[in-house]
Amino acid sequence: VVVDPAYSPDELLAVLDTDGMRLTGVLATHHHPDHVGGTMMGFDLVGVAQLVGSHPVPIHVQRAEADYVTRVTGLSASDLTPHDHDDVVEVGNVAIRLLHTPGHTPGSQCFLVPGPDGDRLVAGDTLFLQGCGRTDFPGGDAAQMYHSLQQLAALKGNPTVYPGHRYSQAPNAPLDDVRRSNTVYRATSAEQFVAAFGGGPRGR
Repeated sequence: VVVDPAYSPDELLAVLDTDGMRLTGVLATHHHPDHVGGTMMGFDLVGVAQLVGSHPVPIHVQRAEADYVTRVTGLSASDLTPHDHDDVVEVGNVAIRLLHTPGHTPGSQCFLVPGPDGDRLVAGDTLFLQGCGRTDFPGGDAAQMYHSLQQLAALKGNPTVYPGHRYSQAPNAPLDDVRRSNTVYRATSAEQFVAAFGGGPRGR
């Protein structure tokens, strides 16, 4: 599966082909065009619409995000596979947990991917190594973001966090390190978090 193929889907397919892999699905963290394609700041991103046009595969979205994805990408509801929190998508022998983490958008989701040397948390725009996704865009909710971040902080096993954007020097980090160093975890209540990050500019 590929995650958020907003850019250069043909290049992603070429990578899969070179490695002898077969595309079986798309995992979408949320509906913003820089993650699934669409129009953004005057640019048209081909995204999942082009990808599934040549390789029809399920597009796995959180149920609360499905309508947004169809509007942004032009795809139909039948192109999407909606999920609820803690659903599992199996890719070969890998069982990927889909975690509903609203806040940046109503249906944002993260992916917990098991591995032989520890889990990976593909965090989209919910959690960065420094900061978190903005909550002042349409559909954003700072209080929901606080609870989503706490949900991720409670994950067991210290998974390695892979954020949806690289706003830090390192591309990934253990969750324990992110909890210690990320300012979004300094708030001890939703009210504190909303006061500090609800305006958006300090989020991303």
